[in-house]
Amino acid sequence: MAPRLSVVRRDPRAGGRGAAGRDAGSGSTAGSLRRPRRRGRTGERAIGVALFLCAAVSVLTTVGIVVVLAGEAASFFREVSPIVFFTGTEWTPLFVPKRFGVLPLLAGSVLVAAGAALVALPVGLASAIYLSEYAPGRVRSVVKPALEVLAGIPTVVYGYFALTFVTPVLRMVWPQTNIFNAASASLVVGVMIIPLVSSLSEDALSAVPRTLREGAYALGATKFEVATRTVVPAALSGVLASFILAISRAIGETMIVAIAAGATPNLTLNPLESVQTMTAYIAQISMGEAPHGSIEYETIFAVGLTLFALTLLMNVLSNAVMRRYREVYE
Repeated sequence: MAPRLSVVRRDPRAGGRGAAGRDAGSGSTAGSLRRPRRRGRTGERAIGVALFLCAAVSVLTTVGIVVVLAGEAASFFREVSPIVFFTGTEWTPLFVPKRFGVLPLLAGSVLVAAGAALVALPVGLASAIYLSEYAPGRVRSVVKPALEVLAGIPTVVYGYFALTFVTPVLRMVWPQTNIFNAASASLVVGVMIIPLVSSLSEDALSAVPRTLREGAYALGATKFEVATRTVVPAALSGVLASFILAISRAIGETMIVAIAAGATPNLTLNPLESVQTMTAYIAQISMGEAPHGSIEYETIFAVGLTLFALTLLMNVLSNAVMRRYREVYE
């Protein structure tokens, strides 16, 4: 028997609908592909705007601080000559006769910062060299966090530590030491900024390529010679920047110097005497000892503007040092 052949007839209208359906499907697919792109671009723009606003917050905050300080300080300098302010050797705005020479406050700030630098810079650099060149991995994972714990201790705790422990030790060695003195404040501020020096310097030392170390070892250098004569000079820009930033942090410290250094505007270079820094004076007057709108109250902004200019100068110097001594390795 011959096989039967069956013929299936298709409705042309159904075929038209199928083609249209396919066209519609392809159109909806293309539309679904276009929509996520538009949404993605809109989301990217929104993220860019949000990031720009976050960056603008810091800039606008700095501008606002400068405007407030400059505006309030301008009213102070209308009554007190800037020459008298920056060259005067007596600071007694709360007493009669009033004297508005900022040099005693500036000298106290520099004295404390210099003493802190003598403690923090060598210890911090030595710690960074040890962590970068000598410490095994396990030791480094313990020592570095332990050093960074120092940065998390409240400064008021540091201040009372300086007053109740460091000062009695200094008085045992030098009996003429005042109860409130710059030496104890300098030592403790130096301990406080050690993590800043060690962390930044260690990052700079670790960034030096391994090939420089291997080349020095190939020439017969010892480990100490490699660390001090190869690695440190190669990372000099980062090390110097950490020094400058740490000194700037010491100049801006408030609670330690307010508790341990005293409140005596004294133009002296003797660290065993009581001094007052610019930050300590601002904290003192902000407690309400001067009525709002008075010339004594306006000294806060004049001193604050001077402190801001000093720290700004330190940061500019740090950036200049980094650009001058930066080494680029490939």
